Amino acid sequence: MPRLLVYEPSYRRIGSEIAARAPGVEILLIDEQGRITLDGKEVQVDEARPDAAWANHEVFMGPAARAFSVAMLKAPALKWVQSAAAGFDHPIFGQLVAKGVALTTSHGQAVGMADYVLAGVLDHFQGGPGRRQAQAEKVWRRESFREVAGTQWLVIGFGSIGQGVAHRAKAFGATVVGIRRDTNAHPYADRLASLDALPEELPNADVVVLCIPLGSATHHLANEAFFQSMKPRSVLVNVGRGALVDEDALLAALDRGIPEHAVLDVFETEPLPPESRFWSHPRVSLTGHASGITGGQHHRNQALFLENLTRFASGDLLLNHARPEDVLAG
Repeated sequence: MPRLLVYEPSYRRIGSEIAARAPGVEILLIDEQGRITLDGKEVQVDEARPDAAWANHEVFMGPAARAFSVAMLKAPALKWVQSAAAGFDHPIFGQLVAKGVALTTSHGQAVGMADYVLAGVLDHFQGGPGRRQAQAEKVWRRESFREVAGTQWLVIGFGSIGQGVAHRAKAFGATVVGIRRDTNAHPYADRLASLDALPEELPNADVVVLCIPLGSATHHLANEAFFQSMKPRSVLVNVGRGALVDEDALLAALDRGIPEHAVLDVFETEPLPPESRFWSHPRVSLTGHASGITGGQHHRNQALFLENLTRFASGDLLLNHARPEDVLAG
């Protein structure tokens, strides 16, 4: 009988749905102190032996994260892990996939992240900081602002997040070029190109959005040459991973004025150190890795887990199965 490792607070919410989707599955509960129980009896980590695990944000942002990770890594017959993250660059994923575990990722945060990208670009285009300052100072001021219509957006990474950005940008009248491995036509892109085409595409882009997975091929993708190719008055948005960007090169480029502005949600070191120049740079808007935190994120992640649990129990293909070669390449 298969065993499923679940964080106890999460199980309390949807235990009945888990039972309905996978009748007969044994539930290994891990509590906030990292204790594992099966049918109400505590078991040691070496005895837990889960076949599957739901590695959601709730457990990985809580006090049981380390114990949950150890339980997965020590499981000799673990077959499947459902992650709540879109990326797979965390070292634990590589360790699990190297053992033959099927890793499925989630794009539940894509809706919020796409909204975040549009909000950041619109705020800069429309002079949001100046507007707020004028209101605070009770100054009646009328100023022109940039339109999205007629701009060109280069979306690097055209998965669920990139497609969400493209869909929204096109609704505002932008032209969208998507960068991804598969360059077949997509309704949300005016054109698709491979990563090799960046030198030709960057000089034409008014907005450049990074939402590509981090791996050996994309580490410091946005480097000095990348920024030197960008268009005057362009905007860089990074909602992927901090290490996609050479931060020293970005700061130097911002000092020169191209890109004109950067909207940054992720950094190489997180939390961002207080002494970082990004905090006070006049050409930067930043947030603390929060672009996907919305009221709908957890519902979508949960729905995907339950769907994949049904598929796992019946032996069907899993949704959002990360390619092992991509995970291991990271």
